Amino acid sequence: MSYIAIGKAVNTHGLKGEIKIQSWSDFDDDRYQIGNTLWLWHNGIYTAVKVASYRHHKGFVLASFEQYQDINLIEKFKGCLICIEEKARKPLPKGIYYRTDMIGLRAEDEAGHILGTIIDVEETNGAQHNLRLKKENGKTCLIPNIPQFIRQIDMEAGRIVIAVVNGLL
Repeated sequence: MSYIAIGKAVNTHGLKGEIKIQSWSDFDDDRYQIGNTLWLWHNGIYTAVKVASYRHHKGFVLASFEQYQDINLIEKFKGCLICIEEKARKPLPKGIYYRTDMIGLRAEDEAGHILGTIIDVEETNGAQHNLRLKKENGKTCLIPNIPQFIRQIDMEAGRIVIAVVNGLL
């Protein structure tokens, strides 16, 4: 089975086993629906859990799981990834991509020169995510994922075209 991370458990909340999740999903209401199965990636092992409760609180998802209804049981999962099975991914509108699909794309400038490879999509507290580009020389840099810099994404060709401005790389 293949899994996709949809968030990260950043802390516990209260004494009844709620966990505070930094969500990376645009589909929280679907993902954390009571009774749904999620997977906790912890210490190299996926653990299946059933959602018992879900709500939003101060920009985070608070969820509890049927098997872990006590702070002492859920505490060991702080820092783990919250995952779904890859087959549970929802189709996205044209021009919208999952973060994981962008990792591994070959980055080129508008003239077709290879710049490197996208190795991560990083969260920001701002309006957009940043793409971490590993350049041909091994160094990395961040590219804002906005139309002024990201000119084209071609999943079939496995490439992303970046408008390079002075000081970007």
